Amino acid sequence: MNDFDKQKSLRIFFLLLTLPAALLFAASAPPVSNSTLNWVQITIELSGGLALFLFGLDELTDGLKKLAGGHLQKVLSRLTTNRFSGVATGAVVTGILNSSSITTVLVVGLVTAQMMTLQQSIAVIMGANIGTTVTGQLLAFDIKQYALLPVALGFFMLFISKIDRVRYSGKMILGLGLLFFGMALMSSAMGVLRDYAPFLDLLESIKNPFYGILAGAVFTALIQSSSATVGIAIAMASEGILSLPAGIALTLGANIGTCITAMLASIGKPTEAVRASVVHVLFNVIGVLIWLPFLAYLNEIAIWLSPTSELLSGSEKMAEEVPRQIANVNTFFNIANMLFFISFTALFARIATLLVPQKEQVDETIRPLYLDEDSLKVPEVALHNVALELAHLIKQIDAMFLVVHQAWSERQEPSIKQLRRYYKNVLVLENALLDYMGKIRQLSLTGQQSLKHQNLILAANTFEGVAHSLQSTLSEVTDQAFMLDYQPTDETRALLDGIYDDTRVAISHIKRYLKEEDVTALNELIAMRKEVQRRNAKFYERKSERLHTGDPDYINIVRMETSLARALNQIFNGLVHIAKQWRKPLK
Repeated sequence: MNDFDKQKSLRIFFLLLTLPAALLFAASAPPVSNSTLNWVQITIELSGGLALFLFGLDELTDGLKKLAGGHLQKVLSRLTTNRFSGVATGAVVTGILNSSSITTVLVVGLVTAQMMTLQQSIAVIMGANIGTTVTGQLLAFDIKQYALLPVALGFFMLFISKIDRVRYSGKMILGLGLLFFGMALMSSAMGVLRDYAPFLDLLESIKNPFYGILAGAVFTALIQSSSATVGIAIAMASEGILSLPAGIALTLGANIGTCITAMLASIGKPTEAVRASVVHVLFNVIGVLIWLPFLAYLNEIAIWLSPTSELLSGSEKMAEEVPRQIANVNTFFNIANMLFFISFTALFARIATLLVPQKEQVDETIRPLYLDEDSLKVPEVALHNVALELAHLIKQIDAMFLVVHQAWSERQEPSIKQLRRYYKNVLVLENALLDYMGKIRQLSLTGQQSLKHQNLILAANTFEGVAHSLQSTLSEVTDQAFMLDYQPTDETRALLDGIYDDTRVAISHIKRYLKEEDVTALNELIAMRKEVQRRNAKFYERKSERLHTGDPDYINIVRMETSLARALNQIFNGLVHIAKQWRKPLK
């Protein structure tokens, strides 16, 4: 079970606990005067509302990922040239994805792939904290009564249309509607508690910053969503039963809870993932601690930033004003922290590096570098990780080519032990890749992603075939050359070296595309075919001309030389086939 499945399981477990916990609270509370509360109904509405809220949040995020996920990683890697552009990029990407944890997954993947430095990633994480407040701003709009309209519209778009973009947009709209509908149910459930003294006493205790922050952090860690914590706070505020100080405390706690979740999820992950999580924890926890002595000022700032309702009073005034105040103070808190800490990204990077030193390699057994389980939250990122791991696998093939060519050119006996070790490494990585791609296949993929998945499986299989050919056919031919004390003519040597170089260049084009997704690399590889065919034709023409001598030793030499050329040509043709397949979805 990957971490994404664990996250969903934890949410379900929490929701299942909600019902007996709420009933236990009702049973242990003192009797209610002047009214009788229907605790079963309250619990059903509260639990069902929270379930719909979380499900809607997942659907909204999933729809947005499918619409934009294929481009977000490129945006992150290209628009982080300085700290402020990194913050802006992190905020925009998180606002689109509706999840700071997914942005962190993207960032960790880029850092692991050395496409982004840890210091650059810190700016993006700061921006992600700002972007995650977008959900709270949306929820502060009082449009719960219209929630079923986007539910209906999104449902019909999702299940009637056959156009992918329309269906994904429908998924997003459906999720947004469920988000508001779940919030309406929670508001209704809590609205009847506005006169229930034990519940009001509980809310009153949350005004104490320590209890409020603790409650927000624990609740966020349990349900794996700071947006849900802020949403529930806004739902209670919209019923006039949650004060602004209590809402601020819950919001600050949510900021801590969301990074605790990231920290727990990084256990056992690569060093870069742990460092990014440590930065997230440091940034959010220190930010909360700095503001603790100034909560009264934060309260005033929230009021100053938000519209007021002078004609209302009491709980009606709270219900009208506090939801927007909570949303605004959440955004302000994260922007203020970013402005304060943006100059200290290098310091955060050094602290994280000191706290999480690089893991030492215990043995020489090769391991996958990029197949991160957390990346399965975003299929496009997981597929990109597969491409990076294939590039890692190609390094083993490059090493095999070097062994074979060195043995051929210098007339040495090939190192069979080295070739077997490299081939074993290829098999280890291929098995890990196929296992990881099996997990990707279980996800909800777009048509484009499914085609990319198929192409990556084709590539993995082709590269294993290349490694097998190097370990068997090419090494055997090289061994024959050594045994025969083979000395080619200068022209034959030039032709065979040219065929060998063509194959190596083709592999370098494939590796470049895997790392950078540069279509030019595929076009350049395909364009090599004519020159490769010309060189092969010239080689076979030369062998044909010299066969008339009837020299039996020369016949054996020709057989050996043509075996080498044929094996290299088969490898080249396999790489061209991969390039053609990869280029199809990009037209």
